Amino acid sequence: MIIIKTPEEIEILREGGKNLAKVLNAVSDMVAPGVSTKDLDLCAEKLIRELRDTPAFLNYRPAGAKVPFPASLCVSVNDEVVHGIPSLKRILKEGDIVSLDLGLKHKGLFTDMAITLPVGKISASSQKLIDITKRALQIGIDVARSPNTIGDISHSIENFIHSQKGNIYGIVEVLSGHGVGRRIHEDPYIPNFGKKGSGEKLIPGMVIALEPMINLGIKDVTIDDDGYTFRTADGKVSAHFEHTVLITEGKAEILTKTF
Repeated sequence: MIIIKTPEEIEILREGGKNLAKVLNAVSDMVAPGVSTKDLDLCAEKLIRELRDTPAFLNYRPAGAKVPFPASLCVSVNDEVVHGIPSLKRILKEGDIVSLDLGLKHKGLFTDMAITLPVGKISASSQKLIDITKRALQIGIDVARSPNTIGDISHSIENFIHSQKGNIYGIVEVLSGHGVGRRIHEDPYIPNFGKKGSGEKLIPGMVIALEPMINLGIKDVTIDDDGYTFRTADGKVSAHFEHTVLITEGKAEILTKTF
């Protein structure tokens, strides 16, 4: 069931979104060769708690998971698509790309955000992947308005990715965007591919997390034995961007916007 947020809830989500963007920006500044993925996680948790908020992912157990997620920040490096588990043994190195996915709970309500960053100097192909994935998110946001549909968002992202010269990019199909707010994952399901005009109508007051996940290669993914880490089936790199947005009568409001 799609939950329309009240004006009071929307104001809390605005506050939470600003806090989340502030934390993720600070963690992003730490990304450099020699830093462990666990260092990034510990920083994220510390900053969230300093704001008197709660990490949304720490000990979160999604449907089907055998164990709760053991960290506050998902850190996915290179061929890891999403939900990478931080480790002191995983050290970032020059040429890597790293996706940081973070959620927090502020006054009982959730926001969600992700960004992919270069580690030092990276290849031109990796940089282009980051650029087009970030652009795909913005294109999805641009059509996320009433009275459009979920399918309009999905189609706009798919159409943009497939229009890229050489068409060498795979859209991950088994993972998607989602509603967010009272829970970290709510209806509706928002794939990054689809038919224009299909799916639920976008209604003012809906709060959704849009998150294209694009591979430099085929769309297929596998999941590690940890039950969380998705990675590309062909071993090529992947990028991920996400914002929490509010549907309005006009242009969508990005609640996790960087200021």
